[in-house]
Amino acid sequence: MLVLIAVGLAAGAITALSPCVLPVLPIVLAGGATGRRPLAIVAGLVGSFTLFTLAAAWLLDLLGLPDDFLRDLAIVLLVLVALTMLWPASGEWISRRLAYLGRRPSAELGGGLLLGASMGLVFVPCAGPVLAAVTVLAARGEVGVRTVVLTLAYATGAAIPLLAVAILGRRASDALRPRAQAVRIVAGSLLLVAAAAIALGADTSLQTRVPGYTQTLQDRIERSARVERRLNGLTGARRPTSTTAPTKDGAVDAVSLPDYGPAPAFAGIEGWVNSKPLTMSGLRGRVVLIDFWTYSCVNCLRTLPFVRAWDARYRSSGLTIVGVHSPEFAFEKKAGNVRENTRRLSIRYPVALDPDLDTWTAWRNQYWPAKYLVDRRGHVRYYHFGEGEYDRTEQAIRQLLAEVRTTLPARTSGTDRTPTGVQTPESYLGYERLTRFVGDTIVPDGLHRYRIAEKLDTDELSYGGSWRVEWERIVAGEHARMRLRFRADAVHLVLGGRGTVRVLVDGRERDAVRVTGDRLYTLARLPEAGEHLLELRFTQGVEAYAFTFG
Repeated sequence: MLVLIAVGLAAGAITALSPCVLPVLPIVLAGGATGRRPLAIVAGLVGSFTLFTLAAAWLLDLLGLPDDFLRDLAIVLLVLVALTMLWPASGEWISRRLAYLGRRPSAELGGGLLLGASMGLVFVPCAGPVLAAVTVLAARGEVGVRTVVLTLAYATGAAIPLLAVAILGRRASDALRPRAQAVRIVAGSLLLVAAAAIALGADTSLQTRVPGYTQTLQDRIERSARVERRLNGLTGARRPTSTTAPTKDGAVDAVSLPDYGPAPAFAGIEGWVNSKPLTMSGLRGRVVLIDFWTYSCVNCLRTLPFVRAWDARYRSSGLTIVGVHSPEFAFEKKAGNVRENTRRLSIRYPVALDPDLDTWTAWRNQYWPAKYLVDRRGHVRYYHFGEGEYDRTEQAIRQLLAEVRTTLPARTSGTDRTPTGVQTPESYLGYERLTRFVGDTIVPDGLHRYRIAEKLDTDELSYGGSWRVEWERIVAGEHARMRLRFRADAVHLVLGGRGTVRVLVDGRERDAVRVTGDRLYTLARLPEAGEHLLELRFTQGVEAYAFTFG
């Protein structure tokens, strides 16, 4: 529990220093400058952030309210606080109605709580990867002590730097006490401007324009502590064991394979490809490799040659591979699309369709691809996330198989094509996860004509022509274009619909891409890695989701 609290505090503090918090900083400063108690502001922020992170999905569904209701509520609260600053009499009226344990709080206390509550609602979308599992569990109504503690720790960690800002504003107000009325008017006006900016989506635009310079650090802190905790949490304590057994082509090296306890059952599987329905209990007696993947993920696709080779080499020796197809995008939820791409990719082992991520959630997984090895007793013994380390994974497979068999076929061979060196990170195009964007303010869910940026720094992208920017994708209108300055030796893009994409790299036109369905397309392969300028020109109706590289 102490580790959980420490990770939550650290991740929250890092979030409070990220671009996501920029829209609320002037609000905190203005609140402190008008005499609102800094602790009251922070208490309101922590309380509303925790409540709505844990209960937002459930409440909105119960009341039949739209997803953007909380954002609208935050805007209304900001306007209300601004009015109390501009017209003190309204603040007194509100404070009399915020009685606490029979006592009437001051306008500063009541206004501080109200201001903090409004910021908590604005801040909810900032919740980092450490709260991804909390959000899923909360939506399912499975909130427990650990999820509440983690959320509180995260909110507190985020609030501490903001408390410093509020205290700074409070001290400024003390210095400017002779001009208190002017300070209140300026601060109230600033809050009204902030509320209007949030209503118009300017906060989202600001967050997408400023690089996410803290994301890597936050991911590293969260991932380092959560992987072992998630796997241990499947059943309980970790029990290290190791074995050595001879094989036909030599002894299997002794490797410590921890025992993470019984593997979770398949949950919410809506269909199977290449197999009748399977169960974990029905697979007892065989070594099982669970591979979480999705067919538009380039990292998953680069692992498939190895997974296919292991299936062909070791199936008769007692290995069963189950590919759990857990979709990232909406089109990947369609069973027909998965079946078609399973055939196209020559996958012959069983594939479980997990469209609502029920099995993904049962395993507490968070990565594409992710591989888990289960021994003959049904216990999880090994995991690997992402690409690479194929020799190590095969060694673990052979070791578990060798616990019963005295001979095994020769090892497989293959070339590890995992990209090395610095390259542009995966870049999503819908407004949900749009980063490193340069250009006009994004207009969510509406057709809008954008002006493409003439100058782009490394890893930045820009839209030109008519686009409809949606939650997870963008849809091309007339004269739709896109530019991206990337670092890699290959660039891929998840596309959908029907049409054509013209491809130019460093001003030179390459083969156009014909879009015939929803999947990953390779736009260009280059002789060597380097920095390049990509320009794409789309026919109307083509959909684009995310870039991957290497």
